[in-house]
Amino acid sequence: MTLLLREAIGDQLRRVRTDQGRTLRDISTGARVSLGYLSEVERGQKEASSELLASICEALDVPIGEVLFQVAGVLSPVEASDGVLEVVPTDGGTDQVRAALAAA
Repeated sequence: MTLLLREAIGDQLRRVRTDQGRTLRDISTGARVSLGYLSEVERGQKEASSELLASICEALDVPIGEVLFQVAGVLSPVEASDGVLEVVPTDGGTDQVRAALAAA
C-alpha cells in the first residue's frame, strides 16, 4: 500500500489540530474554508492547494515548513539491507503504513 502525499499531509494536519485540542470548526473558520472540505483534506480525500495549505497552517499557528518537514519524514524511504526499499512512518502514530518497493 502506497501512502499518497495528500494522505500524509492530511494525517499531519489532523495530528497538529488534535494535539492542540482544537476542533475542525475552529480551524475551518480561521482558515476560511468549509468544515466539510477541511475534513476531506484531513482524511486525504482532497488535495489542498498551496494557498489553502498555507491558510490551514496559519489557522493552526504552525509553519507550513514544519508540516512539510514532518510529512517528508513519513514519506522518506529507508533502504533495507536486503535491497528492498521500505517506507516506514517515523511518527510512531497509529497509522501503520508500510509499503515495500522492489529495488531496480
